[in-house]
Amino acid sequence: MIPWITRGARFPSPNTALIDPDGLLCAGGDLRPETIIAAYSQGIFPWFSDGQPILWWTPDPRMVLFPNEFRRTKSLAKICRQQKFNITFDTSFRSVIEACAAPREPGGGTWIVKEIQDAYTALHEKGYAHSVESWHGGELAGGLYGVAIGRVFFGESMFARKTDASKVAFTMLVEKLVADGFCLIDCQQQTRHLASFGARPIPRTDFLQQLGELINSTETDERPSAWSPTQ
Repeated sequence: MIPWITRGARFPSPNTALIDPDGLLCAGGDLRPETIIAAYSQGIFPWFSDGQPILWWTPDPRMVLFPNEFRRTKSLAKICRQQKFNITFDTSFRSVIEACAAPREPGGGTWIVKEIQDAYTALHEKGYAHSVESWHGGELAGGLYGVAIGRVFFGESMFARKTDASKVAFTMLVEKLVADGFCLIDCQQQTRHLASFGARPIPRTDFLQQLGELINSTETDERPSAWSPTQ
C-alpha cells in the first residue's frame, strides 16, 4: 500500500517510494502551483491517467541530462544551421501542452489529462512552467514544455508534427539553459530517445543531493518570469 496524502499535506520521503512500480511514492493531494513546486523541489512529480487519483513519482535511478554533456549529431547541427524552423519561447504554452497531450496513435490515451493541462498552465502564468515552440510556415510544428526552478529544468513532454521539429526545439532549449546558468535537466524516465542526446541515469540519492544544491542556488533568487519570446 502507498500513503494517501490530503490537500496541503507534506510528501513522504522519496526513500519510501516503491521499487515496483518504480518510484511510486503516494497518491492524493492536489495540483495547486505551490504543491507542484514543492514536489519538484523534492524530486517528485505527478503522473496519472483519467480515472486515477493523483499519483506522485520519484524513480530510482533518475534520467538526467547535464547540459554540458548534450550531444548534437552532425545531421541535427546541419538542420539547425538551415534555420528550417523558427524557435520561440513562452509564446503558445497552452497550444504546446495540448499538442503534447494528443494521443500518439489512434485510440491511445494520455497522462497529460485536463487537470494536468490546467495545473501547468497556472504554473506558466506564475513564471515557473515554460514552453519552446518550433514553427514552420507560420504553423506550430513541434515543441516541448517543462518547469524551471533554481538552476534545474524539469522536462515534461515534447511533440513533433514535422520531422526534427522537436529536436531543434530541444537543442535551442539546451543552448538557452547553458546561457542562463542551468546545470541540470531532469528527464524523469529512461528512454533511448533521450539517451541519444546524452541523457543518462543516476542514482536517486545523487539526483536529490544535486537538486537540493541547485534549487536553492543563491545565484537564481530572481522572481520567476516568462522567457524571452525569441531566440
